[in-house]
Amino acid sequence: MRNILLPIILFTIFAFESGAQTIRTTTGNKDTIPQRDCQQGQISDLWRKKDREPRPVKKFSALLYPNISSNPSNGFLFGAGGVFGWYFNPMHLTKVSGGVVSVAYTTKKQLIIFIKTNSYTSQDNLFLQGDWRFYLYSQPTFGLGTNAPDTIALPSTIHWMGADTKDYNGAYPMKYNYIKLNEIINFKIIKDLYIGVGYQLDDYYSISDQLLNLDSIPMQVTPHYLYSKKHGFDTAQYAISGLSLNVLYDSRDNLINPYKGIYANINYRYNFTFLGSSQESSSLWTEFRTYVGLSKKNPRHLVAFWLFGDFMMTGHIPYLSLPSLGEDQRARSGRGYVNSRFRGEDLVYGEVEYRFPILPCSQILGGVFFINATTTSNRDRNVGLFKYIQPAVGVGLRVMVNKYFRTNVNFDFAIGGQSKGFYLNGQETF
Repeated sequence: MRNILLPIILFTIFAFESGAQTIRTTTGNKDTIPQRDCQQGQISDLWRKKDREPRPVKKFSALLYPNISSNPSNGFLFGAGGVFGWYFNPMHLTKVSGGVVSVAYTTKKQLIIFIKTNSYTSQDNLFLQGDWRFYLYSQPTFGLGTNAPDTIALPSTIHWMGADTKDYNGAYPMKYNYIKLNEIINFKIIKDLYIGVGYQLDDYYSISDQLLNLDSIPMQVTPHYLYSKKHGFDTAQYAISGLSLNVLYDSRDNLINPYKGIYANINYRYNFTFLGSSQESSSLWTEFRTYVGLSKKNPRHLVAFWLFGDFMMTGHIPYLSLPSLGEDQRARSGRGYVNSRFRGEDLVYGEVEYRFPILPCSQILGGVFFINATTTSNRDRNVGLFKYIQPAVGVGLRVMVNKYFRTNVNFDFAIGGQSKGFYLNGQETF
């Protein structure tokens, strides 16, 4: 889940590094840090004595932070989160690994727990991608397509144009419980190229459609109810459970905060009824990221590009499992909009971010400008991709808290169509 934050208390951080074994680069008899034209700094350098010996690079780093926010989806949210980075031996032959963990509870009686990891084993022989979540949750839905809630597919026997959502800004509030287990194991074929297999489960149960009322005159129905009935899904619970084939190319220099390289991923997933799926179906995920440097002296000065598509290929996928904004593995897409604001059988998302250092050479502080755009489909209403496009723009501040792992604290503000959001994170968005 993305952190959509309206800060109500001062943010505090606790950064520490631990590990039984340290990794050093050596020149003569002294431990040193690799030099650049403009040496990367971190926030603790501001009070560290200048003549003090640099600390040796350690194999493990953690940034812990309070997760406190207030927003319409969650009410008041409080909990704790962490961003982690680590290396498997040997460090000089292995890329950095990263993960995020969060536990939070809200005044709307929501419990949110997730663990997300991207991990390289020794010498990059395996790349493990994990996304595990458990939610006792509530979330609004707006129907399918980027022009929703304007396109609600109604059966000809129902002469009604939708529930009264004027008090919900066009949203249809829902409550449900959710379990996600997603683990992909990628095997290195040649340098930076991997082929993998995975198991992926999305299980929704105890679904409550808050505005659904079939006993009223006229009936009050919702997009979730109409879609589920048309395509043969139980409106109270459903699941997709399947196996996937994965092809991945990753030449990034650092997955926590890349300065250069390319990331490309193709994942084909087939959901089987014998594994627990409500119906058989398949989907295709495609993703591309790249980072273009703008200064040899300042590697933090760059433009980053992100593009992905999520497509339903065969069969039908349950409503809440359809591609939606903010449901990428790191749950970072769609700054400027409520999580899952746009949903459809197909989704294409693109984002460009300009990243730059604010303080010359020390690079402790950085800034970003970004723009993103989303388009989704509604096949039942003949709304195709790119018929409607929803953009958002934003700015952000970066504070470097660990220069060895390139871990930033990120503060972002974004504006979308009739929407806006504050975001607090411990890794780059992409």
